[in-house]
Amino acid sequence: MGLMDNLKARLEPAKGKVSDLAQQHGDKIDRGLDKMAKTVDERTKGKYSDRIQTGRGKAKDAMERLAHKEDEGKEGGGNAPGGTPPSAPPPAS
Repeated sequence: MGLMDNLKARLEPAKGKVSDLAQQHGDKIDRGLDKMAKTVDERTKGKYSDRIQTGRGKAKDAMERLAHKEDEGKEGGGNAPGGTPPSAPPPAS
């Protein structure tokens, strides 16, 4: 068994716990990310606002993927490949 296989096997139980925590505390995590972004933006006097907002958005997206990972597996994963939802609803007839 290679190093990566060994590491993956040891981290597998943690995935479920992290997903559960993300589901239970998603609102607190979102508020924390917003607060952190605001604080960093104020301390840098707006110099990096665009980068801070991009990072905050990516962190929120990652947290959402973690929180919904278990749900997709149970329901058959109705999303497009890659775990992203479809970009638009189907056209009306």
